[in-house]
Amino acid sequence: MRIDLHSHSTASDGTDTPADLVRAAATAGLDVVALTDHDTTAGWDEAVAALPSRMTLVRGMEMSCTGRGEDGHPVAVHLLAYLFDPADPVFAAERERLRTERVGRIRAMAYRMAEDGLLPDPESVVEAAGPVAGRPHLARALVEAGVVPTVGAAFTDLLSPRGRYYVPKDDTALEDAVRMVTAAGGVTVLAHARARARGRLLALDHVEELVDHGLGGLEAEHPDHDAADVRLMRDMAANLGLFVTGSSDYHGANKDIGIGRFTTHPAALEELIARTSGVEVVVG
Repeated sequence: MRIDLHSHSTASDGTDTPADLVRAAATAGLDVVALTDHDTTAGWDEAVAALPSRMTLVRGMEMSCTGRGEDGHPVAVHLLAYLFDPADPVFAAERERLRTERVGRIRAMAYRMAEDGLLPDPESVVEAAGPVAGRPHLARALVEAGVVPTVGAAFTDLLSPRGRYYVPKDDTALEDAVRMVTAAGGVTVLAHARARARGRLLALDHVEELVDHGLGGLEAEHPDHDAADVRLMRDMAANLGLFVTGSSDYHGANKDIGIGRFTTHPAALEELIARTSGVEVVVG
């Protein structure tokens, strides 16, 4: 069984529609795929409706959070949330707040770039991005404007947290996010916690603290983890009693990573499902 538990559609910052994403997963030989768009469940219904025969869909989301960095200062972190009840009022309100933060941040970055002549019409970029606006939307706009040759090149400098156009946003405290997802009947997995190319890293002792709040697993195999990082995450998971996932973090044409590039062991998926009571997996 081939399982990929981390992918993005046009409901956030991917380039495949939710329907095209599940079809791409089937074409790639996957048996199970999770749709985990940023801070939204907007793609769930379309993915369910288009689910190919005998394929399983795990409905999820990737949540924007803030943790404690290795240097003791706040650091941006992503938390994967699976099979939660989207109608849970507390968690639904927090997702709405995060989407508002996203739009405000991308608007601020777009206008900063426009002041320097990089984007001719910043408001059109914000409108096209929609309620889950992210930096990849700005990256594509910069490519279309001829400022950079590729989406990846935009992130190297202009969209980097170290760049002059970067604007932070008010994300959810990591402990609060884990508790919210758990209260909504879901389970959480810390995403790409050792992604060094993205900048500063989450402190490992903060990862340990999350277990008491209900953290379920760690993402080990990931395009941004090298072999040493994978071993570290696997060893931590074993010591803390967590399950381990492996995922592509597929974004369509926005990243040069095919869906199914990294996969999750079936036993980990079984444990993930066993910890949830929000919504069930969907089988085509």
